[in-house]
Formats: sequence, structure tokens, C-alpha cells
Amino acid sequence: MAARRSVEILAALTLGLSATAACTSDQTGTPVAPSPAPPPQDTATASVQPSPSAEGPGRTAPGIHLAAIPRSDGSFDITEDVVLRAEVALIRLQLPRSGDQLPGLMRPTKPTVTSLRITADDQPVPIAAQSPATRDVPLTVAATRLRLTYRLTGSTVRSQPSEAGRAAAVISPLTAGVDGTLPTNYQISGGGLLNAVCPELPDPRCAVGEPPGLGIQQGIPAGQALAVLQLNLPK
Repeated sequence: MAARRSVEILAALTLGLSATAACTSDQTGTPVAPSPAPPPQDTATASVQPSPSAEGPGRTAPGIHLAAIPRSDGSFDITEDVVLRAEVALIRLQLPRSGDQLPGLMRPTKPTVTSLRITADDQPVPIAAQSPATRDVPLTVAATRLRLTYRLTGSTVRSQPSEAGRAAAVISPLTAGVDGTLPTNYQISGGGLLNAVCPELPDPRCAVGEPPGLGIQQGIPAGQALAVLQLNLPK
């Protein structure tokens, strides 16, 4: 069964490229908040990948809205907006799984978060030293709304031999451990997304639409929202 599942996931990654060198990432600077991507140009794409909305999970309803901007060095500037079903006074943060545990990546990844900022019900949350793989963070107030901004590095491997900038990356909500049932929506900006699989889902094929309007299936439970992306990094 495990072998069959690996075959299904590898089949979903249609690029046929071997990722052989981990990206080195610039950990300086401040993450950039994603801007809404332009709406798709054709009607067929628009029907499955609507332009980002100010409503929905993580915005006006319980859930997570994760917006990510890829950078040329393979890192991502990420904003997570979270609406919880009940107040919490402590949250568990967890990095994406490393690539050596995932089909579709030939080299291990070592995800790291830098420049982390958290607000809980609009109140800043003090953050100690940068996080290990998993950590519990106490909030200054019991809250139902969270916003996290951070830079994710070490989660990308470049595809070689291939076009310059072609890469694979692993992302998941840092807040998935707070409530694994929260519906999660991804917004990957920049138009460079070529494919996506979600290995935790029964059917791992989670890409919708066509490039450059390709998106990721909406409403994935946070505990299953790990995504392996195939993309062209910006120049």
C-alpha cells in the first residue's frame, strides 16, 4: 500500500525532474506581505482559481489563509491569517516536514523560520529565540485571531538538470498544530506554480487550474495541508 501511494504521488509530479541541490537561502531582511495576485485571464481558469478574497477561512470564518511569495533564493515570505473556533492562550508551532521523508524530493530539506512576528487579536506576542522544529508559544491574551509573518528557508531544492529557477518546495501552515481540522486555503503569488501534490490527502493531486493561474485545492484540513510544490522561482 505504501509503495502504491508513493507511485501515485510521484505520478502526480509531472515535471520528471530530479531535485539534487538544496537552495541556499538569504535569511536577512524582513518578510514581505503578499499582495493579491492578478485574476486569471481565461474563464476556465477563473472557475477553479478565483482571485484572492478578503472573505473565507482565516479571514471571516474559522480556518487558515496562508499567502506565500517565493523569492529567487528559494525562500518564501509567508503570512498566515488564522481564525480559531475558540479562544486559546497557547499555540503550538510546527515546521514543515523535511524533504527526506517525502516522495518527489531527492534530497532532504531543512526548513527554518526566521523573522517571525505574531499578533493575537491584534496584540503583539513576544517571541524568544528562533524556533526548533516544534515549540509552544504562550499568548499575551486569550485570542481567536492570529497573524503570523515569517520567512521560510531551507524548504526548497533546485531541479537539475533543468531550466534555471526550476525547483521543488515543501510548505505547510506553521499553525497546523493549533487545530488540525481548520480548513486551509493557500495563495501562492507570482504565477510560477507549475504543480502541487498534498501527500497527506487520500488523493494527493491537489493542484487546480492551469499555469499561470494554477492554484491549490481549497479547504484542506490543516493537519493534512502539507504541500509539495513544483515551481519556477522568480529571477
